[in-house]
Amino acid sequence: MAEPDIRDNRQRGLLEAYEDGQVIGRIAYFTLDATPAALVAVHTVVEPEHEGKGIASALVREFYAMAAREGVPAVPLCPYAAQWAHRHPDEAPRPSAELVRTAEEQLKDQPQLW
Repeated sequence: MAEPDIRDNRQRGLLEAYEDGQVIGRIAYFTLDATPAALVAVHTVVEPEHEGKGIASALVREFYAMAAREGVPAVPLCPYAAQWAHRHPDEAPRPSAELVRTAEEQLKDQPQLW
């Protein structure tokens, strides 16, 4: 399978994978309101008929690349993104425990972010 077309829909907090004009996977995320700012991955989902094709991995890889381009850390609160980061430490720098706690607190205080 060819790499999906991945697009950042920052306004909606979605990093979306497209194939033939259809969304086939996404990461829901938000920008942390803190210093330093960070991109926080909350949930990764791939449409059932596209599972097992590397879509989720491509999304998380792009999520970390996007954070690196923006010069901010990425915080993987999403279990899939956290597993991916653990398996790819060269591409996914580990955020500080304090930054993770701050992200968790913001999500708890603002559940609409997810």
